[in-house]
Amino acid sequence: MNVLGIMSGTSADGIEIVLANICCAPPRLSARFKAHHHVPFSRPAREAILRISNGAATTAAEIGQLNFLVGEEFAAAAIAACRRWRVPLNRISLIGSHGQTMFHQGVPTPFWGARRVAATMQIGEPSVIAERTGIPTIGDFRPTDIAAGGQGAPLVPFVDYLLFRDPRRGRVALNIGGIANVTVIPAGAGQEAVIAFDTGPGNMIVDGLASHFSKGRARYDRDARRALSGRLIPTLLAKLMRDPYLRVKPPKTAGREQFGRAYAEHVIAWGRKHRAKPVDLLHTVSVFTSLSIADGLHRCVFPRVRVDELIVSGGGANNPLMMAQLAAMLPRIKIASSSEYGVPSEAKEAFAFAILAYEAFHGRANNLPSATGARHPAILGKLTIPR
Repeated sequence: MNVLGIMSGTSADGIEIVLANICCAPPRLSARFKAHHHVPFSRPAREAILRISNGAATTAAEIGQLNFLVGEEFAAAAIAACRRWRVPLNRISLIGSHGQTMFHQGVPTPFWGARRVAATMQIGEPSVIAERTGIPTIGDFRPTDIAAGGQGAPLVPFVDYLLFRDPRRGRVALNIGGIANVTVIPAGAGQEAVIAFDTGPGNMIVDGLASHFSKGRARYDRDARRALSGRLIPTLLAKLMRDPYLRVKPPKTAGREQFGRAYAEHVIAWGRKHRAKPVDLLHTVSVFTSLSIADGLHRCVFPRVRVDELIVSGGGANNPLMMAQLAAMLPRIKIASSSEYGVPSEAKEAFAFAILAYEAFHGRANNLPSATGARHPAILGKLTIPR
């Protein structure tokens, strides 16, 4: 099957579209990366996504309308990608769309005095995608895992295991998106031995500061240019490393609720109080991302698993400061990009959702209970069949 994977991360940088050719079934599943295309969100859509997901007051009407607007933009991005690749839509068998996360709370909490509930919401209406493209579309992957007692995340470890397992080498697949997450695959491991969790912030805080200090002109610190011109603020780094999330044991997930706009504003306020330079704040929060990743590995992984190789994907893989810090903190581990394994670093998560959709379409479980905490394997995703 030719399958499209569609992904938009917590940073809401835009829409990633991947074309994958997939056949067979685990353990002999074959998934070949074929092409990747990036489409930015329209300005109104991105502004609304960031405003609402950062906790601004809104209405059910606005969320409903944004759900359909993002669905339209996902569909248009898929059509544009196929046109660019000169691949007719009728040659695509299936679409797997993660959607745009607006809220995620994998741990049950009290709700208005009623029973404790976990919750997640991804928008980008799959019915719109299927109708506009004429292609069966699977979306909304996270709720079934939550219903099965899991945290609804991380979901990509299922694919990391298929792609990167090795009989002799222990590997960690690290994705540095808005949030950073790891999949730990011991040498020769079965699925039940895989460990996965969100280590904490990825690019989210850096992006927040870059946007603030540029008055919205820059969405991120390209090539860490501003951060590299700054210096570390040890007292701020020590303060950030005392964040309670870092000491929570896996399984655990994080998002804007922990490291979003409010967190960035807290750092900005600290910098204003202590008269810190913007470039020094950017440098420090960039180092914080790398240090929190290394700290998570030292706390939760290295005491249990021998790790020979770290395979990095996501936007952070292109940040020279973060990558240099990781290399300094993990001197005995080979660090490689997922691109070296045939999947561009910025495209791996969209590629993963193509595979997750393929498995769901064939009625096979596509979560990893050892990663999400679910009580049992489950088939994630809801299928929409077009006319």
